[in-house]
Amino acid sequence: MKRAHRLLYLLPCIAAATLLSSCVSSQVSLDYQPRPGQMMRGTPDFGVGQFVNLRREGPYFLGTVRMPIGTPVENVTTRTPVEAIVPNAFAHALEARGMLNGNDRAKYIITGEVLDLYCQQIVHPYGYARLRINIIRAGSGQIVFSRIYTGERQSTAYRPGSGSPVPLLRELTSRALQDAVDAALDDREMRARIGNRPPTYTPGML
Repeated sequence: MKRAHRLLYLLPCIAAATLLSSCVSSQVSLDYQPRPGQMMRGTPDFGVGQFVNLRREGPYFLGTVRMPIGTPVENVTTRTPVEAIVPNAFAHALEARGMLNGNDRAKYIITGEVLDLYCQQIVHPYGYARLRINIIRAGSGQIVFSRIYTGERQSTAYRPGSGSPVPLLRELTSRALQDAVDAALDDREMRARIGNRPPTYTPGML
């Protein structure tokens, strides 16, 4: 009788272990897509420096797809470390605004911390980014501006059997990261603090 009770106790443990061991992993790449007409242009005063991963997660971990009961069924990871993804997004965003310069010629260097960057899916696919941005004067190393920016994207409920949610999670997380990056670069207070204005238009300019 005791043996039967022991077997009944072990069966849920074995089932849970089987589900965890069968949890697959998918690798994704995040991107930045310039939005012409929605960005504040500026002068080429910026370079991009180091970002530190403070997420309490490994550099490649991005999130987990879970069943409605909370059981993980798929892990989402990145192809490159998040501490490389974020400065790459800033470089693309600066270039799209005409603000990127080489670090050896830049007046200011953008550095910071990746506080959050993740996706999840239990019912609603969700992506979130939270970054601390520091604007550093290249000559002196002085921090002239620092602020935390966030981005958040969510989609409608996922329908089981409609295919993998991973591509949607990748898109949501990419756009959440882009929202945080755009908010940082188009912050009017930051622009006023460092005097980075759009280039003056003169007749004949293209």
